[in-house]
Amino acid sequence: MKTPPEPSRNSAPRNPLQRRDILKTLGLGAAGAAAAAVLPAGGEAQAMESPQEQVKTRYRETEHVKRFYALNRL
Repeated sequence: MKTPPEPSRNSAPRNPLQRRDILKTLGLGAAGAAAAAVLPAGGEAQAMESPQEQVKTRYRETEHVKRFYALNRL
């Protein structure tokens, strides 16, 4: 039974940039870009409603709403 030859000590050094390292770097870069896209740009959001619109009634119990509630009782 033959044993495989030992690598010589004078052989060229391995490429430090291996395939797995490249894939890890690409994955981390993509995750960082996605996180940066989700972060808010700054400042608080302002309401687009005027003071008159903020106090107006929004919910009205009309006939079709009453019928919906009547039909969906348990």
